[in-house]
Amino acid sequence: MNGLAWPAIARLGLVQSALGAIVMLATSLLNRIMVVEYAMPALMPAGLVAWHYAVQLSRPRWGHSSDRGNRRTPWIVGGMGVLALGGLLATVAVSLIPSMPVVSIAMLIAAFTMIGGGVGASGTSLLALMASSVAPERRPAAAALTWIMMIFGIVVTAGIAGSLLDPFSPERLIAVAAGVTMTAFGLTIVAVAGIERRATVIMPPEDAAALPFRTVMRDIWLDRQARDLTIFIFVSMLAYSAQDLILEPFAGLMFGYTPGQSTQMSSVQHMGVLLGMILVGIVGHAFGGKNDIRMRRWIVGGCLGSACALGLLAYAALAGPSAPLRPIVFGLGFANGIFSVAAIAAMMDLAGARGSSQAGSRMGVWGAAQAIAFGIGGFSGALGLDAGRAVFSNTGTAFVAVFAAEALLFFCAAILARRLGRQRPRAQEGDLAVATA
Repeated sequence: MNGLAWPAIARLGLVQSALGAIVMLATSLLNRIMVVEYAMPALMPAGLVAWHYAVQLSRPRWGHSSDRGNRRTPWIVGGMGVLALGGLLATVAVSLIPSMPVVSIAMLIAAFTMIGGGVGASGTSLLALMASSVAPERRPAAAALTWIMMIFGIVVTAGIAGSLLDPFSPERLIAVAAGVTMTAFGLTIVAVAGIERRATVIMPPEDAAALPFRTVMRDIWLDRQARDLTIFIFVSMLAYSAQDLILEPFAGLMFGYTPGQSTQMSSVQHMGVLLGMILVGIVGHAFGGKNDIRMRRWIVGGCLGSACALGLLAYAALAGPSAPLRPIVFGLGFANGIFSVAAIAAMMDLAGARGSSQAGSRMGVWGAAQAIAFGIGGFSGALGLDAGRAVFSNTGTAFVAVFAAEALLFFCAAILARRLGRQRPRAQEGDLAVATA
């Protein structure tokens, strides 16, 4: 099949930008306001973010529902609407913290439930649409393009929202949030309008589309490739997310970086991520397409590169200010960008192998694995650092232990990635034997 043209793929990337903008508002901006402006314990926003990941365990259900209906657009738009309302409700709840703290907390729990559900419904259905309507040879570049657009949406929204929030006031916060959420929802409606009607999608047989949820989940788990990919996603994303909350504190504690310098270091890491994504998109599109799991080597290389970069960070924790921290952090971002986009392309390959009969359900399973890993990863990284400082009574040694553990996880992920696509799953009723690489 020819699949979606590049302009249509770019329009779907706008949906990712809109999704990233609202999630940034809820998980980053409101996080800072709760802790700094309203002096709430950091555990509160951390718990809310973890809860929104827990809600995303519903992703397989959302994906299965879109499979049964043979239409993704209503789920994409509906999920984005719930996400936008959740983001706005969370903002209103934060503004009520000084006057109505108990009511505010109840509203925040409801809002982050909506945010998790909205991300699950919209994001899963969007990836399922791409998996079943983007030609295989375009999937690496399509994955890179949409994720780059998501990061771009986050960066642009953060910059604009940050400038409009000064001087800070609850009223200004609500106005900015309303602008972000309404713009994101409107952009989504415009971006997906008519795309699914023009997409060349392999439709499932009626009996495949009508399979009950439990049967579909069992079918996916019996598929060796789908199961291997699920385990890989969990392990790799656990390693990926574990360094999120400790990298900037590491720069401050071990290298004396100011908040501004640590923020600049974070931008260096994100630049590396973007360049890694671009490389995979260009090279994967130009030289891919020879086998079903053609991105396996990129995944393995990205995981091994991430493990090496984390090993260098462990060395930097011992060497102190003499170590070249920024180049190491750039290398970590570059390797992260390579493996993450290659993994997304592999997901699209396996999900699209059946056409649309299980694309949503499979994307939902892998999205749920990622959500669990992200929910556990950030918390475990911070907890490991605190435990290490208590055991070793030396901050540098504690960082060495945490970075070494994360490097080991990435090494294990590389071993798991080598298995992707190598074995043909045993054919059975409801299963599709996907060709090996």
